[in-house]
Amino acid sequence: MAKRLIPLFDRVLVQKIAQKTVSNGGILLPESAGASKLNSAKVIGVGPGKVSKNGNVIPVCVKEGDTVLLPEYGGTSVKLGEDEFHLFHDDDILGILKD
Repeated sequence: MAKRLIPLFDRVLVQKIAQKTVSNGGILLPESAGASKLNSAKVIGVGPGKVSKNGNVIPVCVKEGDTVLLPEYGGTSVKLGEDEFHLFHDDDILGILKD
């Protein structure tokens, strides 16, 4: 990536994780099989946080490297070079996925 995008305020830059198309046993999975597929993404960058009415900075809940669960719709698509990323507000992210 030639340029590095640093999110502002409470925005989070993520790159969506591709869903598996082959099972562990080598069977090809059709897209319709993942009806309840997760919208997971890796956090690439985070902003410093939102400024409250009294001037305090409210930090973002996630950090770079986290794997997060995203809503089905929303976010802003950003293309940097050949890679596609998405920007979400911190409060739009549904949760952090742990291994």
